[in-house]
Amino acid sequence: MKLHDLAIVGSGMGGSMLASLNKEKDVVLFEKDKNLGGCASTFKRFGSYYNAGATTFVGYEDKHIVKEIFDKALYIPDILESSVAIRVLQKDKIIDRVRDFEHFLEQINRAFPNKNNREFWQKIKELDERFWSLKKLYYAKYSLGSYIKSLNSFMVLLYKFKIDIFKSAKSFIKEVLGEISKEYKEFIDAQLLITLQTTSKDISVLSLALGLAYPFHKVFYVNGGMGSLFENLLKDINLKRKEQILKIIKEEDSYRVISDKDEYLSKNIVLNSSIYNCSELFDNKKIRNYYQDFHFSNQSAFVINFNLNCNEEFFHHYQIILDKEIPNSISKSFFISISDKNDKKMSNKGLSVTISTHSKASFWENINTQEYEKQKNITQEFIINAFLEHFETIKKEDIINISSATAKTFKRYINRSNCGGRPITLSNILQIPSCKTPFKGLYNIGDTVFAGQGWPGVAIGVKILNEEING
Repeated sequence: MKLHDLAIVGSGMGGSMLASLNKEKDVVLFEKDKNLGGCASTFKRFGSYYNAGATTFVGYEDKHIVKEIFDKALYIPDILESSVAIRVLQKDKIIDRVRDFEHFLEQINRAFPNKNNREFWQKIKELDERFWSLKKLYYAKYSLGSYIKSLNSFMVLLYKFKIDIFKSAKSFIKEVLGEISKEYKEFIDAQLLITLQTTSKDISVLSLALGLAYPFHKVFYVNGGMGSLFENLLKDINLKRKEQILKIIKEEDSYRVISDKDEYLSKNIVLNSSIYNCSELFDNKKIRNYYQDFHFSNQSAFVINFNLNCNEEFFHHYQIILDKEIPNSISKSFFISISDKNDKKMSNKGLSVTISTHSKASFWENINTQEYEKQKNITQEFIINAFLEHFETIKKEDIINISSATAKTFKRYINRSNCGGRPITLSNILQIPSCKTPFKGLYNIGDTVFAGQGWPGVAIGVKILNEEING
């Protein structure tokens, strides 16, 4: 049996970027679904294309890790910079998250007047810029060398950011802005839910900055859907679509990979699947126990897809913040992605719309079929009505081909019910999984290991893992 250099399970952001950096090696990549990209894939339904998640593409700019990886992969994506990263609609307020700091500050001062708004948001922007200027960020475990490198990286962070690594976001907000209104706090927390999957309650000032500052970077619309990024990153890779990995057996100097179609042998295995599901792939007791020690992140998403039959021009991304919680969710807000009018693929039968909000995976998994459909319709109807209230020129009949997805849907198609890992907080920083495991040749990548969510977070993990594999 042929011995591969590297076998990657899953075509999400992490697996695809890592594969593209190692295409000169003997790499094989497995994807259970026919669509590439996992949570960020693009799929076809009713003859139209939809993005699986309401996702932005951020970090493709000079001196940023995402562009660095794409450049090394020799891939220039077909993208369009969004003039407004996100338009936030909150009651009677409109706040455009834009790159221009002064323009953004004018809007914040108009929506939430505070004499210290400049000081607060300037600090957020400066901390973010300092973080992304770092060249040797590293976090891994399970060897003396890894611990030493992680410690050195932490010392650099400590030197650069000092108390901001430890200081709580909650206390910083109060110290600088004072007692802010409930609406202002909900605006900040709704932004953080997009990027960090958490609120300001338990995170550090540095995490707060990274979560709030991403619209100060270039934010892009991807022509042809998010899935086109993965198709192009993997065009030169030995790709096994619609092939599910059933079992991985650790041998003396390699791993035997058993799929529903064949068997393979590889020196190194990278799992780009949720770390909470990895134990299911192994019979080896030590490996199973290692993965079972990570506690399941119960956070998932409720997603709605539809076509919009109108000729109006929209921004690419919106966030609507409501004054009450969405039924069967853990949020008062939802995020909207709308296809560009000139995108011939995504807008071929009307604008393609994806709406997502946060929910608990266990809620949807633990109810019977009849109740599941009932609750799904309740959540969908509530969100659609709220959407229509905020877009007065759109009528209900303009919405066609509507469908929705829950944690159960994600489990069926991409083999994971949760979306993202546990947010990095002050209390769990040392428990965050690293790309490296205690087992030679076995690695993890993606949004459930360091450094977490979105293209920039996953890209940090890819850079670290690529150095681990290649020395």
